[in-house]
Formats: sequence, structure tokens, C-alpha cells
Amino acid sequence: MRITVIEHEAEAGLGYLAGWLGLTCEVVRPYLGEEVPERAADGLIVLGGAAAAWEDERGPWQPATRDLLRRAVDEATPTLAICLGAQLLTMACGGTVERGGNGLEVGLCEVAALPAAASDRLFSGVGTAVAVQYHQDAMTRLPGGAVPLMTGSRYPNQAYRLGEVAWAVQFHPEATPEIFASWTADSDLDSAEDLNAEVKAAESTLVATWRPMAAAFANVVRTGAAG
Repeated sequence: MRITVIEHEAEAGLGYLAGWLGLTCEVVRPYLGEEVPERAADGLIVLGGAAAAWEDERGPWQPATRDLLRRAVDEATPTLAICLGAQLLTMACGGTVERGGNGLEVGLCEVAALPAAASDRLFSGVGTAVAVQYHQDAMTRLPGGAVPLMTGSRYPNQAYRLGEVAWAVQFHPEATPEIFASWTADSDLDSAEDLNAEVKAAESTLVATWRPMAAAFANVVRTGAAG
């Protein structure tokens, strides 16, 4: 079993997921000139990045990535789309992504399960949790048929499922404290040190919360929609 991974930039890699999934991940790096495939392998992960989902001039491979995501949904290829990946999935399938009206959401933030999460293959058991955030764009209208799974106080659409085996998450379950610190190092945030310390202090909680979700996604890849 193999998972196709679209990595938009070197600073936003698989992080924790590289060790949590237990499956071969074939990382495609279009920013280095590698071509986005027309179809994923047995599963698909699309990671985050600094560009907006509509800024194709910053990421010329984004149209091909949206096509890949749309095809994955249509063909029921297990898919996990993270932050920019989630926004690309949203746009690809008819939803709306816009510059967020509530400003930058960054650092350790609380997300809360919605009723549909209780029976979801990835999010059952998560409840209210903390997650790493770093985004200023928002999924303001979800694709038709999307099932909202997690919400938050600053931006309500934090996770949803589309079809049986495609998930979008606005937050970063993959982000280690070191990855998050590399993002704040490239920012002008006055609170960077405090944010980094909060994420580092919560490391064990983050692992305990999101490692089971990653394992559940890997199980979906292994078993497919009928699992």
C-alpha cells in the first residue's frame, strides 16, 4: 500500500505523519519541478503551504493538485487534505475559500467535535482537543454533501468529510514543535517565542490526540471504503 503525498514546500512536510502512518509515502515535490500525478496511489495526502488556494501564480501546480483531489473524491481514493490541502479540496469540489475575516489563527488552538464526528472513522473519540494552527484563509462554504466534523471559535470549519473516504482538516495534525517553530521563525509575530513554548509543552497531548487519527487514516487506505 502506497500513499501519494503532495508537498508544497520543504518547510511543510509530513512531520509526525511520516512515522505514524506505517505505510510507504511517495512524496511529490512540485516546487522542485516534479509533476503532480493524474491519480494517487492507494491513498492521497495533500499538505499545507504559504500560498492561498487561489494563488496559482505562486503555486503553478495548484490546478493539477485540485484536479487530483477532485478525481480522488470521485474515485473514492482515501484522502487526507491538510490546511492549504483542505482549502484546495474545498475549491476543487465546489466550496469557497476566502481570506479569513477573523485574522491569523496561529499556535495551539482548541477544536471541538461536532455530532457527526462520533461515528466518523477518523474523528470518533477526539471530542474537544488542541491542535496546531497556522492560517489566515478560511473555508467559508463547504462543498455540497460535506459532513462537518470539527469546529473552532475563530473559524468554524475545522474538519469535514466528503464522500466516504476524503477528509479535510484546517489545522495541522502533522506539525511537530520543530516544524511549527520553523514557521514562526519566518514570520514577524511578536509572540513567536510564547507560541513555540505552548506548542512544545503540549507535544505529548498532540501526539496522544492525533496519532490515533493518523492510524485510522492508514487503516482506511488499507481497507478502503468498506473497511
